[in-house]
Amino acid sequence: MSQVDPESLLVFPCDFPIKVMAHARENIEASIVTIVRRHVPDLGEGAVTTRMSKGGKYLAVTATFQAQSRAQLDTLYEELTKQEFVVMVL
Repeated sequence: MSQVDPESLLVFPCDFPIKVMAHARENIEASIVTIVRRHVPDLGEGAVTTRMSKGGKYLAVTATFQAQSRAQLDTLYEELTKQEFVVMVL
């Protein structure tokens, strides 16, 4: 059954891409995916893409998953933004 969140105008469940910009360092992608999996246990193998910035200073990690609720997204954003290596979450 679909649920509309009046604050965001999203209809849940829905496919949702979350992009994390982080300082490039060893194992950064794995760290981000570990956090996402805490909130999205069924994250698929092909659901994550990465792209390095031109200068190699930043890494963009995008995870696309089926969001179940606004609360799920809020807690995921909150945990990601608390990480010292994360620059921005979109």
